[in-house]
Amino acid sequence: MWGLLIPFIGTTAGAACVFLLKDALNEKVQKTLLGFASGVMVAASVWSLLIPAMDMSSSMGKLAFLPAAVGFALGMLFLLAMDRLIPHMHLCDEEQEGPKCSLSKSTMLVLAVTLHNIPEGMAVGVVFAGAMASGEITMAAALTLALGIAIQNFPEGAVISLP
Repeated sequence: MWGLLIPFIGTTAGAACVFLLKDALNEKVQKTLLGFASGVMVAASVWSLLIPAMDMSSSMGKLAFLPAAVGFALGMLFLLAMDRLIPHMHLCDEEQEGPKCSLSKSTMLVLAVTLHNIPEGMAVGVVFAGAMASGEITMAAALTLALGIAIQNFPEGAVISLP
């Protein structure tokens, strides 16, 4: 439970930045924060998820990459399907994506962030479940992933809340 709260705290702390600024967020700062968040998420995905998944299936020999690759592809297909099925808007766009609906821009922005947070929550939950169920994943690795996602969520929370 505590491990799952770590990314939540990162997002909440980032969103709390809205109370510290009175003017609009500089566009270059916004792009820098998003770039930082993207880099942290890619690093967390590779080092804390893909590489351990391939290590866990090392007994398959040359095909050790296959379970991780299939899971990665299924995750991409799931997010693509959600992107098409759920109405949402991106931060700088005026036109909505997905099915047409009468939801407000703020509601659709929240839907987009929620869509983004589903795989993050799944990743943290799976890593902590793996740490508790087997000796192949350490609790330190699970905490590192949760902390990495929290660090990524801080600028994301700030960028979403400040506008």
